[in-house]
Formats: sequence, C-alpha cells, structure tokens
Amino acid sequence: MPVSLLWAVDVYGQIYRLSTAGQQWEHCRDAQMEFKRVSAAQQCCWGIACDNNIYLNVHASDLPIRYQEETYENQRWNPVDGFSERLLPSDRWQWSDVTGLQHQPLDSFRLPSNSWEWEGDWYIDENFEGEPTEKGGWTYAMDFPAYYTKDKKWNSCVRRRRWLRYRRYKAMDTWAKIPSQQTTLPDPFSDISCGGWEISEEPRGQMSLWAVSLQGKVWFREGIYHQNPEGSTWEEVPLPGEVVQISCGPGDLVWAVLWEGELIVREGIGRGFPKGTSWAVVASPSPAAGAIHVAVGINVVWAVTKDNKVWFRRGVNSHNPCGSGWISMVGEMIMIDVGLNDQVWGISCEDRAVYFRQGVTSSELSGKTWKLISVPRDGDRSHSKRGSTDGATCLITSASPESLDAPVGRTSDQPSEPPKPRIPKVTSDSFISELVSDREPAKTSRQVGSAAPALLEEETVLGEGEVKVPCAGIALSPGDSHDPQWSNVDLEEAQAQQAQTGAGQDSADTCSLLSVTPAQTAAWRRQIFEQLSERTKREMDNFRHYEQSVWVKKGTMQWWRDWKPHKWMDVHFALEQFSGPEGNKDGILFIYYNFYEEKKYLHAFINEVTILVPVLNDSKHTFAIYTPERTKQRWPIRLAAATEQEMHDWLALLSVSCCDSRGIHGPPSKQAIWSVTCKGDIFVSEPSPSLEAVPYPTPCDQMFWRQIGGHLRIVECNSIGIVWGIGYDHTAWVYTGGYGGGFFQGLSGSTDNICTQTDVKSVYIYENQRWNPVTGYTSRGLPTDRYMWSDASGLYDCTKTNTKPPSPQWTWVSDWAVDYSVSGGTDREGWQYAADFPASYHGYKTMKDFVRRRRWARKCKLTTTGPWQEIPPIPLSDVTILPCEAQSSVDVVPLWAISNKGDVLCRLGVTSLTPAGSSWLHVGTDQPFKSISIGAASQVWAIAKDGSAFYRGSVSSQSPAGDCWYHIPSPAKQKLKQVSVGRTSVYTVDENGNLWYRQGVTPSYPQGSSWEHISNNVRKVSVGPLDQVWVIADKVQGSHSLSCGTVCHRLGVQPLEPKGQSWDYGIGGGWDHITVRGNSMEPPRISPHSPLTVRNTEVNGSAVLC
Repeated sequence: MPVSLLWAVDVYGQIYRLSTAGQQWEHCRDAQMEFKRVSAAQQCCWGIACDNNIYLNVHASDLPIRYQEETYENQRWNPVDGFSERLLPSDRWQWSDVTGLQHQPLDSFRLPSNSWEWEGDWYIDENFEGEPTEKGGWTYAMDFPAYYTKDKKWNSCVRRRRWLRYRRYKAMDTWAKIPSQQTTLPDPFSDISCGGWEISEEPRGQMSLWAVSLQGKVWFREGIYHQNPEGSTWEEVPLPGEVVQISCGPGDLVWAVLWEGELIVREGIGRGFPKGTSWAVVASPSPAAGAIHVAVGINVVWAVTKDNKVWFRRGVNSHNPCGSGWISMVGEMIMIDVGLNDQVWGISCEDRAVYFRQGVTSSELSGKTWKLISVPRDGDRSHSKRGSTDGATCLITSASPESLDAPVGRTSDQPSEPPKPRIPKVTSDSFISELVSDREPAKTSRQVGSAAPALLEEETVLGEGEVKVPCAGIALSPGDSHDPQWSNVDLEEAQAQQAQTGAGQDSADTCSLLSVTPAQTAAWRRQIFEQLSERTKREMDNFRHYEQSVWVKKGTMQWWRDWKPHKWMDVHFALEQFSGPEGNKDGILFIYYNFYEEKKYLHAFINEVTILVPVLNDSKHTFAIYTPERTKQRWPIRLAAATEQEMHDWLALLSVSCCDSRGIHGPPSKQAIWSVTCKGDIFVSEPSPSLEAVPYPTPCDQMFWRQIGGHLRIVECNSIGIVWGIGYDHTAWVYTGGYGGGFFQGLSGSTDNICTQTDVKSVYIYENQRWNPVTGYTSRGLPTDRYMWSDASGLYDCTKTNTKPPSPQWTWVSDWAVDYSVSGGTDREGWQYAADFPASYHGYKTMKDFVRRRRWARKCKLTTTGPWQEIPPIPLSDVTILPCEAQSSVDVVPLWAISNKGDVLCRLGVTSLTPAGSSWLHVGTDQPFKSISIGAASQVWAIAKDGSAFYRGSVSSQSPAGDCWYHIPSPAKQKLKQVSVGRTSVYTVDENGNLWYRQGVTPSYPQGSSWEHISNNVRKVSVGPLDQVWVIADKVQGSHSLSCGTVCHRLGVQPLEPKGQSWDYGIGGGWDHITVRGNSMEPPRISPHSPLTVRNTEVNGSAVLC
C-alpha cells in the first residue's frame, strides 16, 4: 500500500508529518524557520513561512526532475553564401523558439532559481520525428513556417535545427524558497491551497496552486507540472469581494470564504481552463454566524462557521460545484481539511487536537463519527499520547486514494502524562495570534468527552465498577463524592428500584441508586422491555379494525409534458402507498401541474408500472416511468429531479414499491430474462409460464423489469443460474447471486455478494473540414455544412471543451486523442475523406474529395457497485453459455468467448457452484472473430470480423474445443455481425440490420443449407433454449413517436414453424442487448377453442419493423 502523509503545523510554527508507515509525529527538521500554512499533494508540499515567503518541498523519488530547454537555429539559402545566418527582414529570428516569434539566443537562458542546476552544455538534436537526420541536425523547408523534412530538396530555401539543454531540480526533500522576483506582490500571502492534479493528465504532474493575500486578493500560480514544480508566474483572479481563506480539491472544486462570512465557488474549471471562468456566491450555512473556513475534496465540501460548528455540503460534484444544501454535523472545530479520497481531518476548538472522521465512504461521504488521533511526537521523551502536535493550527493530507480507509495512529483511553507548559510564539498570522499563552495538557478520551460532549458520537465505554442508568443518562463511579447532576428522572421508578434493591435508605440519598448489581440491572431492563411489549400490543389491537394504512411521500420535480410544444414543467410529485389487512402493498403515483392557471394531475398505479429507467441527459437528472399503455405509445412519463441523489432516492423508493406490489423480492430466478440499456444499466424480468404460450402468449409490454446494480455492455445467461457480463472496457464479470447495488444503497438489495465495479468507455467527437482552392482543407465550411466539431451525425455542436461525460457518474480519465480505429480506415493523421457531408468515408484522398473528418476519443470511468465479480485477466468482446434445460444434469457447462483481439476461447471448469470457471483454453482460428454462440448439442457458431460465418465441428464434453472450423457462406452481399443459436434454430444479424434464419439445420447436417430473410431494422437477436426468438429492433412506430432500441418478441414460434409469424412489441427505446437463454420454462398448451381474449398483433415481420 502506498505511504500516506498527514502534515500539520503546531502553534510554534513547527512542521510535523505523520505517516501510515510510522508510529509517531515526525518533526521536519530541515525547515529552518517557522511556518504558518502548508498545503500538500502526493509529490510535493507548499508552505507559507513567517517571513511571508513561499516555500516548496518536493519529495525525492527515483526519477529526477529534468526540464528540457530548447531553441532553434534558423538559416536561409542565398546564391552567394549558400545557407547562412543572413535572413530576410520578414524572416524569424536567427535564434528563436519553435514558432519563430520569440528571440532565444543560447546565452539568454538562465536558471529560474537556485534549486536548479545545468546537467550539461547545449547540444544539437540529430533526431527528427523519431528518425536520425544528416550530420548537423538540419531540417529543410521551402519557407518559414512550413513543413520540414530531414532531406534537402532542390526547392529547400530555409533550414533549421534544434539545440537542447537539460536542467535538473536539485532541492529534493528540502524547503526551497520561491525566488522573490517571482512573488513581487503588493502584500504577503495569508493562505495557500494546492490541488487540481486530476483535471488533466497532460502535462504530467500538472497542478493548480491558489493563494490569498492579506488584502483579500486571490492569486493563481501558472505553469506548475512535473518538469517545472515551482511554476512560472502569479496571476491575479478577479473577485466579488475580499477573501480570507481558500481551498482547492484534487479535481475541479475550488471554494473560498469571504470576509462577510459568505462562500464563493469557482465555476468553469476544466482541462483547458484550470483557473475557471467565474465565481458563484453560496450563502453561509448559518445566517447568524458566517463561515470562517472551508475545505473541499473530490466530491465533498466541509465548512466551519464562526461559532465553530461543522457543516457538510451535499450534492457537490463536477457538474454541480455549488451543491444543493448544508447539513449540520456533530462536533466543534476550528479547522477542517479533506484528503485525496474525501477523508476528513479536523482540529478541535477545545484542545486543538487532531481528529479523524470515521465512516467516510463513497456512498456516505459525510462519515459517522470523530476519532482522536493519539500518537507521540518525535523527540518527546515522555512519549505521552496526544491528539496532535501541541495544538495544531494547520493540517493537510498527502495520500493515495486507497491508503486512508482507516485513521492514522490510534485512539487512546489511557491517561497521558502532562507535558511541561510551553509559551507559544505569537506571529502575524491571524489564527496563531488568537491562541492562549499556556496550553493545557492533552486530555484523555474521557476528559474530552466531559469537556466537549458534542464532539464524539461513539458510545461511552464504562469502566469497572461503573453503572449506566438509562433514566439519568449519566455514569459515575462509586468513589465519586460529589452529588450527581440528574436530569429527566422519574421519581416513581426510582422508588420502585430502591425497594427492589432493599436499600431502605432515605429517598433524598439519590447516590445509593447507583449501587446496584449487574443481575438487578438486567432484571430491571427485562421488566421495562416486557412493559413496552405489552403497551405495543395494546396499542396495535386498538387499530385492528382499520382496513389499510397510508404512507405518502411528496417532492417537487420537472415533467416533460405530453402535449406540444413539449417542454419541462415544474410539478409536484407524490407517491401514495397503502397496505391492506392481509399485508399486500400497492400505491399510486400523482403528478400535479397547472395548465392555464387550472390545477390538474395525472396518475399511474404502482402495479401497472413496468419499468423505471434512468435516462441520459447532459443537463438534468432524468428518469422515465413506463406502463403498458405508454409502452405502446412509445411515450413514457419523463421526470427530472433537482439533484442526482434525489433522483436515486426516488428510483430506489419507486423500485421497492413496484416490487412489493408484485411480490417480487430477492435475487433474480434462474429463468430470468436479462437486458441492458444503451446507458449500461442492467434489468431483469421474471417470465410468466405463459410468456411463450401458443396461440395467446403474455403480452410483451406487460412484463415487469427491475434494475440490478452494475454497469455492463452485454449479459449472457443460462437456466442453471450462470450469468456472465462484459463491460464497455471489455472486462469480464460473473454474477455472484446477490441483488441490489448501484443507487439502491441497501434499501432493496442484499448486503452480501455486492462488489465494487468499474467500467471505462470512450466518448467520440468529430473534427470536420472542407477544402477550398486557396487554403486547402480548413475549418471554414459552407453555411449548410455540419458543425466543424460535431457528433457522428453532424447535428450537434460537440467541441473538446463543451463535451462532457455521459452522466455525472462518469469522470474523465484521459485526454482527447485522435482515434485511428475507425471503420473505413484513416490516413496517418487520422483523416477520412469523402465527396460531401454526409457520405461514405475512406482513408485516402482522391481528386473528388472536398470534405474530410477525423474522430477524437476520450475515455471516461464509472465506479459503481453490484452483484458482479471480475474475471481477470483477458478482456472479452463476446461470450456465450450453453442454454441448458430446466432439469439439465450437465455438470460442466460449456462457455465460449471472444477476446477483444478476436481470439476464440473456451472456459474450463464452469459449473453452477463455480460459475467463474478455472482457466481459458485457446481455440485456433485463421482470422479474428467478433461474435459467437453455442446452442443445444454443443452447436458452436461464430462470425468473423470480415462478416463470414463459421461452424465448429466435433464439440462435445470429451472434446470441449472441437476439432475444426467449417466456413458457412453469408447471405448474398451481406456481412454478418452477430449470431445466436438455440435448440434447433440459428439466427444471425447483418451489418445492415437484417435478421436471417438458417434453414436445413438437422442433427445429421448441423451446418444447414441456406439463409432466409426474416425481418429488417434489427440490432441484436437472442434465441433461447426452447428456440424462442427475441430481438432489439430499431424504428418501431408508436402512437406518439418512433423509437430505436425496442425489445420485441417473435410470436408463433413452434417446432413445425421455427420462424414464427409476427412480432410483439415490448419495452423501448434505448435498449441495446437482451438474452432469453435462461428461460427454459415449457409454456402451457392452450386449446384454440379457449375463450381467451385475442390480442391484436401486427403481422409480417418485415412490415412491422420498417
């Protein structure tokens, strides 16, 4: 585990640090002066000394810090001298930077400070774009500036070469002063804060440093990164008022405190704008007492007001840096600091001891309780355990995100030896000047509890011989001579207790009430418990005649109204739940809105809700509610919550209510149907026995779907409970058997078998250019052209700066980079060419190509929880599991997969008890594959990346990998992309969205004879163990709109008619994957003369999906 450091400054200006690998506060003896403030990161620590200068302490590492200085020597050719230093008046300098705009002779370079030293002299760089140049390092071009080559040509009129020199940072593990010429400010600094290293990965080690001067101004340090740890210059940041303190988190959170007690938040911080763009004002947590201190982390903000109260800001994230509201926390502090993983440290106002906030997790950022950090100091002969270093005034953590899950040091209940009183030195710092001259000895945990009872939330541990009386709420030892201060004592109970103990003393002698034995205390508690049980029973009997109880939860949201013009409306949202005498639960949803000053509402019964879906939206926290009727319309109820947490709370509550009304609890059954949305959310549906009944199956739009925690791209299962999934980053996951996770937070999920899950996906934008005869390809397009930075369709403006992750749960983990893995190929710069927008693109330029584009990609990461366990180490792109029947006796289940490189793999050791299997067996292929499926009798079909189909022969339990591949011709002029095999049926989908059925598949001839077209506009297909067919279809027409990504069920599939007859539409759109390979329930056979209602369905697959 990486070592973490906690830095602190005591009242005497001495710097201490506490390491997770150490057992005491270590004094930084290299600091030759007293400090007022420190601010630390993983690689360095900044400080303000009492001489008002800025100091930097860079941690030593195995890799030195080296900075490359460069300058270019430029020459022009003339007929007399050849290439010489004689340049034209309009040319660049003879010695310049790479742009030619700055004059940079060799002797103009100076070391920025005494902390640097030159490694050597100037030398010529004889490499150009990774290739060696001719001797001398010259590169040639037609003119300045132009494209340079290492080869001299007949029209090469200018040339240049690069000179390099390295300087090394030598002041490691010492406090180095930032030179005064770099801090020529009107007044000294009073506060400093560093952070921002997670905003961008390039350049490496980039950091933001914010400082506050005594005049209340805020300054930003430019140019801090790994090769330049000191930075370059200070830049003043405009303010709405005078600032007293500032805090910067590892990401894009920057908060500051104004003199008036209000807080301001920096907005617009991003990869290209580390300083941000503007300030937003946030009111103080307490109107009576303004804020004096603020501390921010990744997604948290803590504040301290003038009355020393501690406050937590909820709803803070990169999309909402201002948060949504304040929550008052237990404890009184004078200072708060947040570590790298949002762990919280504080300095108590009572004894100036350092406390650690326990219970801080990603799901509970506010934590649970304060714990005293009690460790000795370096050089303290008495080794007395104290909470901090003689009354710390400033502290900061420098840690890795994984290393602060437990508090550094330990808490102590033993009395400490009082140290000798010391007189603190008073400096100009406002915090230190308020200290008293003598500090009391460090208190034990019991003394702290009595002096500051509101500080610690944990239960008081009673010593030997102590009795805790619940009525009084205090604990005293028998040896205490002073009278106890009673509160809230029931005299009647006291007399009864006195009679039971047989004390026979005067009722005024209340101290004798504490002299009871443990057995008597247990009997008294048992009596109280019995009395409470009888009262509860009596009160419940009085309400037996009531038929039901009603519980209502209300809130305010926004609703996407049903009529045109469609827009968001502010509405009141209410959930009314009721339970009958039998314990069955149900409820109704109400949405109250105003229409032309007339109050109206719409409602939906909970038992009619079929699914609750989070919806992707850049600016709102949106989710959709479907019912069977709204599924037919393709128009769900769309609601938007004010915050992400509020949306998750409502989704969890509504999901529990829907499951209660339908009697669905616990993990999914082995027969469950799994699906995945285009957002990566996972849903399951419990199939009814009549789902595949003929001729009247259960309507597809009446299926109830509930969400399972996690985030995946595809899921595959079978009927004995083996479920595998693959994330967007190609990581393989196996289902653990739990349920819940994600936003449910234990409300409707299991506590076991829930693991942390991460996923990484790429976000793509396109750079578009048009050719013109004067300047060639430029970003100046025609008025009718698409945006020059757009999405794939060209309809939306998508630049590098305004493109955000898919939702607030995602965070960027890389910078924008050109994506060369685009269909159709690219040139060496990533461009694709075409005659016009939009058209068919190719990776080479022709005379008819007037437009071009290239794709940029950026990775983002999601961290969530769910019942999924990772299967390392091979990344996968597809997986398939043998679809066993319900009463199958298969011991080892065949499981095949395809790696992200196209290799075919067979998993060994997969059973119902060990669904993860044991190891991979590689199956040889002549080319990379992209889709695979195994059906009954171990029929293995696969699709290669070139769109051709293959069948694997001789696969059996004795030979799990088979012996050879048989090539199956694809449909005419079509490239296949996905295959699914059932009991006897084989279905494929081509790249144009056509669904194909393989005819002539028999046990004697498993390759089949020909392909038959079934339907179009199909995205994915899943064939179950009973040959049932389900697809994800596009362009499904509803009464309100056209939807893409709709779950559809093939009706009329029978042994004599495996192709089915028509389609039944289910939930959608927005779905991306479905698997029915676990549903092996044989449907009941219904007589054609049964008087059941015939449901209208649309016939002929090709027509209904157009």
